[in-house]
Amino acid sequence: MAHTLIGVVTSDKRDKTITVSIVSRETHPLYRKQYTKTRNYTAHDEKNEAKMGDRVQIAECRPLSKTKAYTLVKVLERSHGQVELKEGVTEVVHEEKVGADKIARAKKTEGEEE
Repeated sequence: MAHTLIGVVTSDKRDKTITVSIVSRETHPLYRKQYTKTRNYTAHDEKNEAKMGDRVQIAECRPLSKTKAYTLVKVLERSHGQVELKEGVTEVVHEEKVGADKIARAKKTEGEEE
């Protein structure tokens, strides 16, 4: 049985290659304090089916390139998407905090007229 790992895809920008982050909690042998350790693995994804944020299972295989020695077994859980902030929303929040008179002065200094 090949060595298998479960982690989250952090990058899918390369063709047929994904980067998987695996987070583990370890205990220091002397001080007994727990800490997190993150390891990144590059894995071969033949069909480009894994996307960023997906939880996947990868298995060890023969070296496919200089950095790839794992292959994608299956996608366990799909990501639910990413949150993106729109510029209009940040401007509304900014207006509430700063006040209308300060924004009007800032627009005049930038060269905009009301």
